[in-house]
Amino acid sequence: MTFLELKNVGKSFSSANGRRAVLSGVNIGLAEGEFVAVVGYSGAGKTTLVSLIAGLDAPDEGDIRLEGRPVTGPGPDRGVVFQNYSLLPWMTVFENVFLAVEAVAPRLSRAEKIDRTRHFINMVKLESASNKKPHELSGGMRQRVAVARGLAMKPRVFLLDEPFSALDALTRATLQDELLRLWEENRQTVFMITNDVDEAILLADRILPLTKGPGATVGPAIPVDIPRPRSRRGLSLLPGYQRAKKRIVDFLLSGVPPADNGPGAGSEGGVQ
Repeated sequence: MTFLELKNVGKSFSSANGRRAVLSGVNIGLAEGEFVAVVGYSGAGKTTLVSLIAGLDAPDEGDIRLEGRPVTGPGPDRGVVFQNYSLLPWMTVFENVFLAVEAVAPRLSRAEKIDRTRHFINMVKLESASNKKPHELSGGMRQRVAVARGLAMKPRVFLLDEPFSALDALTRATLQDELLRLWEENRQTVFMITNDVDEAILLADRILPLTKGPGATVGPAIPVDIPRPRSRRGLSLLPGYQRAKKRIVDFLLSGVPPADNGPGAGSEGGVQ
């Protein structure tokens, strides 16, 4: 059974000219513990796709299932990190993460909740900032808090909607490395939206290119044939990097599915 599955998913929104199709005929399958990235143009429906999986919105057609159960609304089995942090400004780092732990694990003792909160704050290396409020933190530190909060929920799927796109290049690279480290330690199922092809290749097992809208759909999965653990040093010189980047760019520029001759193409859990 596919761990996370989207089958013939479509979504439209009302506009001045009537209904506008944003997504159409989207078919995606993820294996448990897999890291999959979606790349595409701005406005193609990437954020809508995350919102549908998170249960924040419902598809007009098609079916979304997690471990065989229909996704009908938000739930603690799906943790989401957005681009804009979404931290409560009047709460400290500790309180922002603790609030999430309380929401998903109310039966834990207070001591257990505190231990869990501290564990994930330490995991993103923010223990020294536990008592600071969001306005006292840099953009990169705020996003670390958002990641810690999402991980502290212990979701079955971690959804990331362009979480680093608003950051400067150096901070973005640092947080990419941190995310890679965290994933390699925990092997959580991750579904990430990004407009950065290099970011997708560095982090993901497979990359799903999204066609231009309206009515965007997902093209054939592009495997990233680069051994783990990965490092950004010398990444662009690797044949696996060059092969994946060419296929992604060719698809995004032309909208035509790339030749499916790369290693790992058609593997289980790929786009149907």
